[in-house]
Parts: sequence; structure tokens; C-alpha cells
Amino acid sequence: MGSGKKVVVKKEKSTGRNETFWDTSTSIKMTRAVFVKEIESNNYPDYHVRVINGIKTPASNPDSKSVNNLG
Repeated sequence: MGSGKKVVVKKEKSTGRNETFWDTSTSIKMTRAVFVKEIESNNYPDYHVRVINGIKTPASNPDSKSVNNLG
């Protein structure tokens, strides 16, 4: 799928947990679980998976640009 931060959040729960994501370069919409699997398969090198409250959660790799953050 390539590198470069290009994923945006399309839907989040009332708790603030991101649930649906959109890859802006491929126009692919993904659930949180699918995006986690894609990250774990090394298809999105600019992202990593955190476990928050026991749930695997996609996160942007840190850099100096706040515009690259999911949210």
C-alpha cells in the first residue's frame, strides 16, 4: 500500500475511539480491526498499533507534524 501518512478517521464512537478509517490515496475505507491487520502486515509503515483498554488501536508514528496525527 505504500508509505506516507495518508489515512484519516471517518467515524469515531462517542467515547472518542476511532472506528472507521479512509486511505486517501487508495480511497479504501477500513474498520479499526482491518486497519490494525494492515498495520501489523507492514502495509502502513507510518502507523503502529497500541493496546488501549485491551483493544488494539491504530496510531500514527510520532513525528514533528501534528497534521499527520489520526483524529
